[in-house]
Amino acid sequence: MRIIIKLGTNILTKGGDRLSRPQMIEYVRQIVALRDAGHEVLLVSSGAVFAGREVMDSEPERNDIIFRQVLASIGQVRLMTIYQQLFRLYDTRVAQALLTRADLNDREHYLNARNTLLSLLRLNIVPIVNENDVVATDEIKIGDNDNLSALVGNLVDADLLIILTDQAGLFTADPRKNPSAQLIREVTRIDEKLRQRAGKGGSGIGTGGMATKVEAAEVSMRAGTDVIIASGHEPEVLIRLVDRREAIGTRFSSNASQEESRKQWILSAEPMGQLVLDQGASHDVMRNDKHLYAMGILNVDGEFERGQTVRLKSANGNEFGRGLVNYSAEDLRAISGQHSSKIKSILGYEYGPVVVYHNELVILESVKE
Repeated sequence: MRIIIKLGTNILTKGGDRLSRPQMIEYVRQIVALRDAGHEVLLVSSGAVFAGREVMDSEPERNDIIFRQVLASIGQVRLMTIYQQLFRLYDTRVAQALLTRADLNDREHYLNARNTLLSLLRLNIVPIVNENDVVATDEIKIGDNDNLSALVGNLVDADLLIILTDQAGLFTADPRKNPSAQLIREVTRIDEKLRQRAGKGGSGIGTGGMATKVEAAEVSMRAGTDVIIASGHEPEVLIRLVDRREAIGTRFSSNASQEESRKQWILSAEPMGQLVLDQGASHDVMRNDKHLYAMGILNVDGEFERGQTVRLKSANGNEFGRGLVNYSAEDLRAISGQHSSKIKSILGYEYGPVVVYHNELVILESVKE
């Protein structure tokens, strides 16, 4: 299972005025345990701005954007150093990834980020993701890392997103104001009534509130990812949530499959060109669920960039699929018909041996029939 874990500032401090090392090492220990059990784990961590305040010993009342960016710049180093030291206790390597929504809206940046994160997971390294607050003037607002965790989940096709907070989950009313509020155990559909229950306010020193967590859940559910919002103060919370032997927090269950959601996204994009394949490549892609390599390409039509959608055609001109290309039209004209080992010598660079990955193409239903 591929899992995204989002840790908010409130639980990283355990309600105090400094980052809580004992609390952080508990999460690290559980993340390592999940990874050792065969799961792939990515961590989206808040706390950079707060860590910067520790270093600067600044007045908490100052909260303007520019100074928050200064604190994020200082605090990100401190935060990553702490994580590196804690994970090292368990012989686990970590890597840092700073992203903005602008990165994920740019197709080439999106592909680069996806390939990097997936490569880190294959190398058994835990990626630690945060918003690039130093440059993201629009993204440093409320809910940044809640929504970022959903976007990262979509980026890597996560099975589960766990958002830990200082609340037990989503309630029928604000439990801080209404003692009769009941915890909602499971959500299968997010409507306006549910959004109103989530409210708009944040709490404490964090930047998000329950509303942003529900927004993140809605984004994730559409992409086929389940979401759990739960209290980070529960003992062994991560292991218990993944184990699913007991009900903790609020689970948002997606009715969409990741595969179908991705197929719909690919089919909805306008093809910017087409690739004509030889008989062997067409058969492998259509029937054997294999990647498309440059060697099997006979012709390249149209002008398109890396990451855009193209039509896949057989040598007789019949369209049989659509896919997301890993190389531009210009690159493919240079390497079509060539073995993958020659790509770098021809282009001077490479994005890997595959032109279209099998999980990033759709075989048309008319062909299947």
